[in-house]
Amino acid sequence: MILGFVPVIIFVLLATFSLDLALWAALAAAFVLTIRDFARAQVLRLLDAGSTILFGLVAIYAGFIQPGLSMEMTRLMVDLGFFMLALASILLRNPITLQYAREQAPRELWQSRRFLLTNYGLTAFWMLAFAMMSAADALADIQKDLPLSFDAAISLVIVVLAVGLTARFPFHLRGRAPRTVEIAAVPISAPDSYGPLRR
Repeated sequence: MILGFVPVIIFVLLATFSLDLALWAALAAAFVLTIRDFARAQVLRLLDAGSTILFGLVAIYAGFIQPGLSMEMTRLMVDLGFFMLALASILLRNPITLQYAREQAPRELWQSRRFLLTNYGLTAFWMLAFAMMSAADALADIQKDLPLSFDAAISLVIVVLAVGLTARFPFHLRGRAPRTVEIAAVPISAPDSYGPLRR
């Protein structure tokens, strides 16, 4: 499931060094994920498609329409965009983590209440993470005297926490998977009612 958030991770890690590189690298990663899964299984995940569109729009806007856009405003556009994507997926009853989670869970869990609520909770956690990063971006843009490392550090810490929680999701699913108990068939011979009694 972390694979779906790789473009976000790339953007957060590279934005401090080069904003243009971070945007285009994140766009390339999102595009590769979208095309790979669509070509392999004709699956278009909401998270992959949303990442491709979002990073594409921001990269074009920051690179060609308004090249002088500040780093804080660029980060704000990306983080706010992912916040809206996560919120929209919850309102549409299709959390952005759900399609990835179904690849890691047995089919019999897909419609279970616990499985669905866990995905709603995980998506809500990412939505909260993006909201916090957006708030840090807005504060850094307003308070120009703050160091550039402030916004980057906040985003990095939040993404690390979110990735750590997401990484535990497959283990959570394995622990909740129904267990089948196999009973070995032991041949039982019927008593010989007509034979002599054996001592």
